Amino acid sequence: MKRILLSIEYEGTGYSGWQRQQNGLAVQEVVERTLARVLKAPITITGASRTDAGVHALGQRAHFDTDANIPVEKWPYVLNTLLPGDIKVNHALLVDERLHARFSARQKTYEYRIFNRRQPSALRRNFSAFVPLPLEMELMRASLAPLMGRHDFSAFEAAGGTAKTKVRTLYEARLEQSGDEIILTLRGDAFLYNMVRIIAGTLIAIGQGKLAPDAFAKALASGDRLDLGITAPAQGLTLIAISYEDIP
Repeated sequence: MKRILLSIEYEGTGYSGWQRQQNGLAVQEVVERTLARVLKAPITITGASRTDAGVHALGQRAHFDTDANIPVEKWPYVLNTLLPGDIKVNHALLVDERLHARFSARQKTYEYRIFNRRQPSALRRNFSAFVPLPLEMELMRASLAPLMGRHDFSAFEAAGGTAKTKVRTLYEARLEQSGDEIILTLRGDAFLYNMVRIIAGTLIAIGQGKLAPDAFAKALASGDRLDLGITAPAQGLTLIAISYEDIP
């Protein structure tokens, strides 16, 4: 048996999230059905990140084991001819059988996009959160500083989270503006349930003057979810990359 690690890109608009579930069609289910057609047998894949309904990915990772004789570089071509247009495999790697897509991940990078102008966009509505009121960029940017480093992020987890420990390390927290879009980039060792969207929602509230610029610092000290803003909409979030030790 060989272990194949896929990098998968998808638009999450039409799906109930990555993870297979009872109440809707998930990205995982579509990829598994496609693999089963190729292999002519049921198969289960293991994803690195359980993205929510409406969340997108440029670099989701998932592994599966197979004894098929398909060369590893051919897997994207084989799968992409059968996958729908909103799910595609970017590349495939043959990896050691000890590598686990989720538990071996070392860093994850997310982007959250805010569309900030008076009128909404027809083309970007599925890929950004619409905020019609002006935002104070410098206040927002400065407020991110306390998030850097290793902290207990208990206040940054939505109800329903199941993580045993709330301690996480953020290596990068960057805010940039490009035209009408404000782009939040977060890179860390792991993230709690809805953590990125809670940070984005809090940033928007800070930019509108609804929360003080020290909201993040206050929440880290208190551990209280109520010290932060609302959870920002799912469509603004994209999983950009997942990295592993010694894996390109």
